[in-house]
Amino acid sequence: MERIVILDFGSQYTQLIARRVREAGVFSEIHPCTRPVEEIAAMQPDGLVLSGGPLSVYDDEAPQLQPGLLELEKAGGEPVPVLGICYGLQAMAHLLGGDVEAAERREFGPADLERVPSEHGNASEGAGSALFAGVPEGSTVWMSHGDHLTALPDGYEAIARTGNAPVAAVRSTRRPHYGVQFHPEVVHTDYGRAVLENFALEICGCEGDWSPASFVKTQVESIRAQVGAEEHVLLGLSGGVDSSVAAALISEAIGEQLHCIFVNNGVLRKGEFEEVQAAFRGHFDLHLKAVDASERFLERLDGVTDPEKKRVAVGNTFIEVFEEATDEVAERVGKKPRYLAQGTLYPDVIESVSTGGPSQTIKTHHNVGGLPEEMGLELIEPFRELFKDEVREIGRLLSVPERIVGRHPFPGPGLAIRIAGPVEREKLRLLREADDIFVSALREAGLYDEVWQAFAVLLPVQTVGVMGDERTYENVCALRAVESVDGMTADWAKLPHDFLGRVAGRVVNEVPGINRAVYDITCKPPATIEWE
Repeated sequence: MERIVILDFGSQYTQLIARRVREAGVFSEIHPCTRPVEEIAAMQPDGLVLSGGPLSVYDDEAPQLQPGLLELEKAGGEPVPVLGICYGLQAMAHLLGGDVEAAERREFGPADLERVPSEHGNASEGAGSALFAGVPEGSTVWMSHGDHLTALPDGYEAIARTGNAPVAAVRSTRRPHYGVQFHPEVVHTDYGRAVLENFALEICGCEGDWSPASFVKTQVESIRAQVGAEEHVLLGLSGGVDSSVAAALISEAIGEQLHCIFVNNGVLRKGEFEEVQAAFRGHFDLHLKAVDASERFLERLDGVTDPEKKRVAVGNTFIEVFEEATDEVAERVGKKPRYLAQGTLYPDVIESVSTGGPSQTIKTHHNVGGLPEEMGLELIEPFRELFKDEVREIGRLLSVPERIVGRHPFPGPGLAIRIAGPVEREKLRLLREADDIFVSALREAGLYDEVWQAFAVLLPVQTVGVMGDERTYENVCALRAVESVDGMTADWAKLPHDFLGRVAGRVVNEVPGINRAVYDITCKPPATIEWE
């Protein structure tokens, strides 16, 4: 399979590079910049991309580029193309003897890109034409750097500049190595997608034939070969997009050898335990066991306020319940299932485990790490390197009902992390009702599919209100709706004011115990989508 490897030097947006490359039809994956050269070589990449990063190449703790990475060759002996982005360009230049210095004027924001004529021809016909094919002169690029190149390494030439950066893009005259000071992966760069597509298809020579459909075919064959005809697979079904599509995919591969366990953890949304069972029973070639363990989960969550401890409490209790259900499955089929399937996504891994060494862990996800070792099961995670929108497309290819495929993301710890403070039964009741009013109203107004995620949060404060000429002192509910592509970045949804007013009115009037509703207008970053 064609593959472009992205080496992460600490940017929180490295995953955007992976998305853009996949949009060009080439599979991409992110690895730490510290991964040994031999391991990268063993992946047989068709190209390398060096990500941005927050540090200066001269900082003591700054990650450095391993020399061997610039000498990798493909199976045929030709050099592996390399594209350095921002810090990646600076790290490449620094390694090769170029000069990187702090700029007199830092550059954060838009700039006009101007092509630089090379000694091989004019700007449009010269050495940079492969990287900048289809990129108009003067198009906007997005800069975000404090350092810049002041002297190029031997054998390199500038192929673009901006008003503040004399060296905005470079290329090697000896190898297919390129670098850009701007960020082509962000939407603020007008033709950034074209730049990355040119690198993947023209410079790396990839065919661009990777797609969710090809992924399904490959994964079905792989899972079928891995599991064989005798082994069995367990899957914790939540009713969300990820686990549901994983169930459909694995069912396609092994049929009734898949056993799904749906656990009511006491922090599900209103009516969810019944709805999920109704959606899956009889619709897929799998076994479904529903377990109501709500009381056990709520006992473990009693008094817990720290969001990370809530995640741990839910995760550990889930393991216990899952193990008990596993024993029942083993008794029924005559042997213990060998595999555990999860709907883990790439953003889960990126946020939970620092894939890039210098990158920061944002928060833990319930399905990343720990489970297999404790349960003695081997993992099957078909979506571990996919984004949510890619999984949705796969779900549609597998005929998963649109109401499931189009569901908004829902965290594994459920409503426990949408209650800021201790989890209590009364607070759960309030939150369920408020959330149901908000989501139902979105559906009724035709707005549900217009936003990436929408939900209510119960805050740990009470405010004074006046209802029926009487003073009230009750809870505050926050409404949150965001627009996003993959959940890694998000903008707050500009829902109509009259709609928000109606929802707020309904929440206050229909949910005794809540007397105030507010709307969260914070983007990600700096906030995360969930409040905890």
